[in-house]
Amino acid sequence: MRLTRAWCRGVDMSEPLLAVRHLSAQFTGAPAACVRDVSFNLQAGKTLALVGESGSGKSVTAQCIVRLLHPKQLQLSSESEIIWQGRNLLALNERQLNQVRGAQIGFIFQEPMTALNPLHTIGKQIGEIIALHQGLRGKQLQAAVLEVLQQVQIQDAAAKYQAYPHQLSGGQRQRVMIAMALANKPQLLIADEPTTALDAQVQKHILDLLKKLQQELGLTLLLISHDLPMVRRYADEVAVMQQGRIVEQGAVESVFNAPAHAYTRELLGFDLAPITPVSMPDDSALLMDVQDLSVDFVVQKSFWGKPVQFFRAVEQANLALYTGQTLGIIGESGSGKSTLVQALLRLIPATGRVIYLGEDLLGLNAKALRPLRRHMQMVFQDPFSSLSPRLNILEIIAEGLSVFAADEHNHEQAVIEAMQAVGLDPALRYRYPHEFSGGQRQRIAIARALILKPKIIILDEPTSALDRSVQRQVLLLLQQLQKQFALAFILISHDYRAIKALSHHVAVMQRGAIVEYAAAEQIFTHPQAEYTRQLLHAVYDA
Repeated sequence: MRLTRAWCRGVDMSEPLLAVRHLSAQFTGAPAACVRDVSFNLQAGKTLALVGESGSGKSVTAQCIVRLLHPKQLQLSSESEIIWQGRNLLALNERQLNQVRGAQIGFIFQEPMTALNPLHTIGKQIGEIIALHQGLRGKQLQAAVLEVLQQVQIQDAAAKYQAYPHQLSGGQRQRVMIAMALANKPQLLIADEPTTALDAQVQKHILDLLKKLQQELGLTLLLISHDLPMVRRYADEVAVMQQGRIVEQGAVESVFNAPAHAYTRELLGFDLAPITPVSMPDDSALLMDVQDLSVDFVVQKSFWGKPVQFFRAVEQANLALYTGQTLGIIGESGSGKSTLVQALLRLIPATGRVIYLGEDLLGLNAKALRPLRRHMQMVFQDPFSSLSPRLNILEIIAEGLSVFAADEHNHEQAVIEAMQAVGLDPALRYRYPHEFSGGQRQRIAIARALILKPKIIILDEPTSALDRSVQRQVLLLLQQLQKQFALAFILISHDYRAIKALSHHVAVMQRGAIVEYAAAEQIFTHPQAEYTRQLLHAVYDA
């Protein structure tokens, strides 16, 4: 299964490989179309990027190309055409479409952890795709899977063949998604936010890998992203979408250097307006003092069930958190950032000391720990998956009150106040999460954390799933709340613009250890550790 430029033979290079013409789409029951008269051409071997804010229609446009959404969910207008190598894909039946999906057009989904089946090994999932289109079995199939894993630079491919998705890092899972998309040598690869949840170094590795494969294989890319600096570096052409329409398109340098549309200029302007952290309060009190915190995971047990081999995920971490200040935690995928935070919250076993207002959290029993939990709340990375689709916004935000507060008479008023604090109209409190944009859902998640009046809020990648304009709105909101309520934040992020905007101190983690811990200004202007310099270089070189 050698991947060569030969897969592009037979393609008329004078004609676009893909032509989308007058595409309009509307969800069943929606009052208006989500994609409106979209047209663009994609030449073989080139990269076209679709950019725009959340809800602009980028992902729906891409899904329409291979008709991933059922006709009962999404109706296309009769004028719509998607011409692939001279054929209108919208005129094909399901059997004919299945010959195109995966074989001629590959798709990389935004979140690999939800796109991969947690019950099957990596080898089995990639093998199913190859077996379906190529009919390989047994040793031939295994050899084909190993070859494509090596193609995307998965180290120790034979071991990863037997691994499950949860046993891989974020970067490895994304490489597996690319391997699945490339397994049958497609001519077009559609990549929907392929680096959203990855740290800067892994982002660069993944994008460099895609560029390398494109050059070696003659691959054509349709890239969907809200990361404008990344688009500028890796794309040949760009189409800017707003409210379902393409408002501007052209060569990347032309659009970025001289944007013609006001919306394009607005999008680009967000990257030119930095945010600086709020001034530190003069009376900042020490809230949390972390001393020699370590976390060990059991990786092997004896026949009798006794642990015989451990993996140290966090190595003797020492940190301090003060009222009204933000502690940023950075490091590549798998460095121990999330594990550290879980240990602080007593969600996983740990050794050392976590002193919160004079109490060692690691030494408390469950009953003594319970009343302290309301003081430490969390905002998760993906607001859509962290909000229950079965509850309305009133029920979601009030959920914490039902656990910690006995009086239920004032719950609705507390929800109204929390929604007002995060800039949401309280009249929307009876709606459900799917009726809100990504930015609104993140505000709902913040309101849910805020309603318990915590002293500490842990922010785990709070802006990574949002486009640049909404990211800025959320960061400004967090600053406002920090000032208003003297909140202390622990911010985990691979977006160093977010770290710079909020953090007063930064801890840099590598392989479970804190390799540098200092004031944020020093970290970003005069980093001492070589690893920190490598991280920052990966960001500013991108």
